Amino acid sequence: MTYVVTDACIACKYTDCVEVCPVDCFYEGENMLVINPSECIDCGVCEPECPAEAIIPDTESGVEQWIELNAKYSAEWPNLTTKKDAPDNADEMKDVQNKLETHFSPEPGEGD
Repeated sequence: MTYVVTDACIACKYTDCVEVCPVDCFYEGENMLVINPSECIDCGVCEPECPAEAIIPDTESGVEQWIELNAKYSAEWPNLTTKKDAPDNADEMKDVQNKLETHFSPEPGEGD
């Protein structure tokens, strides 16, 4: 089992999860984070840390697209191991629906 990041992270990009990850399996895009599914050790400490509730286990239904997205972009984006400030509008973007279609950027973030 692994954990994955969903579109709830897009445009929020809280990094509380990164700070608690014991294996540094988070990767940073321009406006979201992803988890490398092959590096995640299924400890689950990141899930309750996410204010946007964007992290879910791969056992939930409908998670296939998120496993694929996380695997693809964790291979392309830089690793992030330290907490950063969330975007100024993160709290207002937290409850926006369907952000994959409307706000997702495939561009990499800065990483560490």
